[in-house]
Amino acid sequence: MIVKEIIVVEGRSDTEAIHRALDADTIETNGSRVSKRTLRAIQNAQARRGVIIFTDPDYPGERIRKIVSRAVPGCKHAFITRAEGQGGVNESLGIEHASPRTILRSLEKVYTQFEEPEERISVQTLRNLGLLGSKTSRSLREQLCDLLNIGYANGKQLYKRLRMFQIAESDLRQALDVIRSKE
Repeated sequence: MIVKEIIVVEGRSDTEAIHRALDADTIETNGSRVSKRTLRAIQNAQARRGVIIFTDPDYPGERIRKIVSRAVPGCKHAFITRAEGQGGVNESLGIEHASPRTILRSLEKVYTQFEEPEERISVQTLRNLGLLGSKTSRSLREQLCDLLNIGYANGKQLYKRLRMFQIAESDLRQALDVIRSKE
């Protein structure tokens, strides 16, 4: 697999995990306080080769993803699930714990962020499908997010991600059918 884009990760351990999976260039944010210098480097990378944001499936990773997305329009996004990023006992959650196979799969399924996305799925539709407002919503959202490979999302984040990545209602319904067929 060849990745032309530069992959934005949190730290050196993440870069090492990426390199175990494939030969790719990375920019490390060195934590969730992304410096102006790092943002300029990411902006330059986006202008020259494109950028894939590939951060940990936790709060700091999501914070970095939001900071970079706001500062650098048009980024692509790759995600792993919390289970795929789980380290051993007393270890953190992150890309550094993902297998090379998981990393490759995630990079094959990147999403491009649309700058002015149209609403394709309404909040009411999400409620009607059981993704918001019911006792089983969280579990259903977790399964859906894993299947769509968009990272964990609470109800509000799910709405934003579906919109940001312009996921069609038909794709959402198809994924839900897959989940419900396994029950």
